[in-house]
Amino acid sequence: MTGVVDPSVAGRADLVRALDLIRDIPDFPQPGVLFKDISPLLADGAAVRAVVDAMAAQAGPEVDLVVALEARGFLLGAGVGYARGLGVVPVRKPGKLPAVAHRIDFQLEYGTATFELPADVLSPGARVLVVDDVLATGGTMEAACELVERAGGTVVGVSVVLELAALGGRRRLAGRNVHTLLTV
Repeated sequence: MTGVVDPSVAGRADLVRALDLIRDIPDFPQPGVLFKDISPLLADGAAVRAVVDAMAAQAGPEVDLVVALEARGFLLGAGVGYARGLGVVPVRKPGKLPAVAHRIDFQLEYGTATFELPADVLSPGARVLVVDDVLATGGTMEAACELVERAGGTVVGVSVVLELAALGGRRRLAGRNVHTLLTV
């Protein structure tokens, strides 16, 4: 594994082993891009447990609800919600929800996208942890945080497995409490 493991969890051999399972896929989704694939990590039960436990521990006590981003964020967010005894709200791509509270268009590394927040599931004043797998340019996470805030929630933290520091996503989340397990 190349990168910096968060110091709060760095001493955990199970977590270091889990993060070592992240593999590089060159030239995906386009030539010149080195994709960080967490599929091997997700396929390993002990690795998933180590990652979810670490993300849940980083969250802090002030969280009321987990908001998880489509699609890999669903897997991690559900685990974090379960570990903390919290509900999980999915942020979805368009056309997947029967009732939409808010919708946002945003820029990705390779184009544009849209997210939707389901209606009547996020109470005003809810203290929310937003969960996804990777923080790259920050557009996806920034959009999700804005959806939470439009619905009256407060984003108390952002949690990801992997941060791609060279892409500067953390700058777009300035002032937010960002937790990463591994920064490369």
